Amino acid sequence: MTMELTMPALSPTMEKGTLAKWLVAEGDAVKAGDRIAEIETDKATMEYEAAEDGRIAKLVVPEGTDDVAVGSVIALLAGANETVLELVTADATLAAHPAGSSPPPPAPASISEPLASSPAPKRPLAADRFKASPLAIRIANAKGIDLSSVTGTGPHGRIVRADLGTTSPLPTAAAGPVIAPPPAGVPVESLKLNSMRKTIARRLTESKTSVPHFYLTARCNLDALLRSRQQLNEALKDAGIKISVNDMLIKALALALKEVPDANVQFGGDVLYRFGRVDVSMAVAIGGGLVTPVLRDVGALSLSAIATQSKALAAKAREGKLVPEDYEGGTVSLSNLGMFGIDEMVPVINPPQALILGAAAGIEQPWAVGGEIRLATVMAATASFDHRAIDGAVAAEFMQVFRGLVETPLRLLA
Repeated sequence: MTMELTMPALSPTMEKGTLAKWLVAEGDAVKAGDRIAEIETDKATMEYEAAEDGRIAKLVVPEGTDDVAVGSVIALLAGANETVLELVTADATLAAHPAGSSPPPPAPASISEPLASSPAPKRPLAADRFKASPLAIRIANAKGIDLSSVTGTGPHGRIVRADLGTTSPLPTAAAGPVIAPPPAGVPVESLKLNSMRKTIARRLTESKTSVPHFYLTARCNLDALLRSRQQLNEALKDAGIKISVNDMLIKALALALKEVPDANVQFGGDVLYRFGRVDVSMAVAIGGGLVTPVLRDVGALSLSAIATQSKALAAKAREGKLVPEDYEGGTVSLSNLGMFGIDEMVPVINPPQALILGAAAGIEQPWAVGGEIRLATVMAATASFDHRAIDGAVAAEFMQVFRGLVETPLRLLA
């Protein structure tokens, strides 16, 4: 029996993806677990594996196609023992029933990642798995929507995210600015945006237009922290662990939020979410944009554990090997441009979070030390806050505590 392979939802928030490359050709035999395609998301390029044995009957979507909606049919998989005639018949069936039409049963199968754990829906979704996209199933589970009451408008009557709009309206992106053409007469090269760059543009535009930012800066004397780091790295040399300034700032950020929990929050419309642990999204620059892999429960991690995990996540990010559990979630973000010698930076909030801390370079300058003016290595730390969730006094207390932790680094070892 021929099955439809659909664009998978590789994360709960994924709506579209780029079919970067086919790793198989029409007529190829595949086994469960074989890599058949590379899917590019806004976070990374991931491999798409066959879930069952069979033979590729038709590659519906050409490689290199952008903005392929989750749940769209991208290929047909015929049974491993089907004849060439049956494969041709499957191809003809697809042509006779293009996307949006309603061919007769049997209902198509879908290859997708396992469902995320969520509150139980009004009815079991096992039967609905074959007529709803993975994203629609997640939304239905989260909202308790009975999919049997929803009419699908996707291929072959499949329920997609848009079909849940009247039942469970989702926030829509703010209207973007008018995009002007380049000035006439100036040499210009047009570079096609990848999925990551498109997502960055959309999300940060939404952030700056819908989130009321306000900013506070604290200048921190790094001399004690730099001495402590040197001593720690000497002690950990035989273990092959090297702690960076960024690792120590991540720890200071987490401990500051543990001490000021009213800053570890997220705006939720008519509620405010206050988190019981600190998960830090760490900005990592890669080719074509940046990603934010997440360090979980940082307040409970040692500096050596933070160093090990942050190094591993940064390497996976640069190699394009992050998986959804590496970058989903996060209660706060840290963006550090100190390695570029930047004097000060004002970061944009990473929605739906309410706080992002930007770290600049440590710059040697005159500073009051022990009642005298001496040279000190001073870093400007600037945080952006969502004023809907965090008030000025809470933000100021957080910054005060953060600076105290940076300037008293032994507290990071407690």
